[in-house]
Amino acid sequence: MKGNKVFDILKYPLATEKAVRAIEAENTLIFAVHRESTKKQIKWAIETEYKVKVTSVRTLNDMNGIKKAYVRLDQSNLAVDVTSKLGLI
Repeated sequence: MKGNKVFDILKYPLATEKAVRAIEAENTLIFAVHRESTKKQIKWAIETEYKVKVTSVRTLNDMNGIKKAYVRLDQSNLAVDVTSKLGLI
């Protein structure tokens, strides 16, 4: 993966029904990310771009060739606030 820029790592947030449920119930954001990005890079990118504290990052390689990152935020930061700034909710 070239560079360590935020937008080289994060592609776009997902706004599916499952993603909205995760935002509300689990304080978790779901992003499509670059295939070669690591969990540490994803955590750094989210914390840098959105000024929040990340508790954990889980990744999933989708059948459609998309790598998804499930990013759980600290209790002091609400995922709803981040998604409202993004205009998803």
